Amino acid sequence: PERRKHPRVDDNTLSLKLEAGGFDTITHTLNISASGIYCKLDHEIPLMSRVKLFLMVPDPAKEGKPRNLEVEGVVVREHPVIIDGKVRHYDAAIFFDSLSGSDRDIIASYIAHKHT
Repeated sequence: PERRKHPRVDDNTLSLKLEAGGFDTITHTLNISASGIYCKLDHEIPLMSRVKLFLMVPDPAKEGKPRNLEVEGVVVREHPVIIDGKVRHYDAAIFFDSLSGSDRDIIASYIAHKHT
């Protein structure tokens, strides 16, 4: 059984911008929960690095109109994806450590809507 506090949903459709210590990139989620995201990165970012995320999340309460969320988080897991002997990208788990209640509600509502 999963020990997760918040349900997550596989979703590779959410665009996000990530900024971390002079590095920034545009990417997309692999999955999302109200406590964090799993995403694909083109650069390695050290564990425990602080990052800023700009997420576009459809708000079911507004007919799916995207909401821009600005969230801070910490890289808690990362591993290289190796294809044909070469690192193609990195998959990273980022924990939201300063998510406002209203932003958490938008994400939780989006996830609940995706489960239906």
